[in-house]
Amino acid sequence: MRFLPALPAPRLPRAAWKRVAALGVAALLAGTALTACGGGSEPADNPYGLLQPGVLRAGTLTDAPPNVYLKDGRFTGFDNDLLVAVAGKVGLKVEFVGTDFSALLSQVNNRKFDVGSSSITVTEARKKTVDFGNGYDFGYFGLDVPAGSPLTGFDQLAGKRVVVVQGTVQDDYATSRKLDPVRVPDYNGAINQLKAGTADAWIAPAEIGEKSAADSNGKITVAATELSPAPTAYAVAKGNDALREALDKGLDEVIADGTWTRLQEQYYPGRPIPEGFTPGSGDVTAPGAATPSASATS
Repeated sequence: MRFLPALPAPRLPRAAWKRVAALGVAALLAGTALTACGGGSEPADNPYGLLQPGVLRAGTLTDAPPNVYLKDGRFTGFDNDLLVAVAGKVGLKVEFVGTDFSALLSQVNNRKFDVGSSSITVTEARKKTVDFGNGYDFGYFGLDVPAGSPLTGFDQLAGKRVVVVQGTVQDDYATSRKLDPVRVPDYNGAINQLKAGTADAWIAPAEIGEKSAADSNGKITVAATELSPAPTAYAVAKGNDALREALDKGLDEVIADGTWTRLQEQYYPGRPIPEGFTPGSGDVTAPGAATPSASATS
């Protein structure tokens, strides 16, 4: 068998080789761009860095009415209904997922959730884990006790068995006053301790404590309330300024159009607004909130 000698490769002018190289680079860049578009990760498709473009995945609680809770299989409450309205202003839908409060902030910062919605009081310690938007609500601490308890104030808790939900600002409050609180993972756990008589008192968000007492068939009463020193706000992952700013914008819009006031009246009928509290950026005034109540505590 005869073998033919290999033919030499055709020799191209230098300019032709440059054109071939340029076409190869262009094809590579085009393929990269198509891959990025196909993955839906372009900033234009997902400007807020969400887990799913167009959908705000919110971590929340199931057992804390009237702030956040499940009703007929749907997440609702003041905080969650407000978040749906805020997100709608910036073109986002909300998907709620239940979790424990003690894990919520770390889950937000680890990007398991885009936002945390659970009447989260802004504190300096929490700012080390997450970023907060502008405040949208205020709150009171409530002191819930078993029916017939002699306790009437927060200054009587030394030496008592005080229950708190782990990781909450009420936990911080009890710890700062050296009360050595009993920590439980959720609000149902705290309520059950009071009903069973295994705790002398529960330091709770006041609205949640009042609702729990009303639903206890006389087993729990509210002994006192005290204004919380800081507002509540939605939490986002550290550095996600685009989402934080979008939520702040949406919050101002729902304040201006009366949604904030309507939800306040729906979930907290008759609750006074503390003097000096203004929701959102402060550039807008909620209808009906132009003259806040002079009462800072109740």
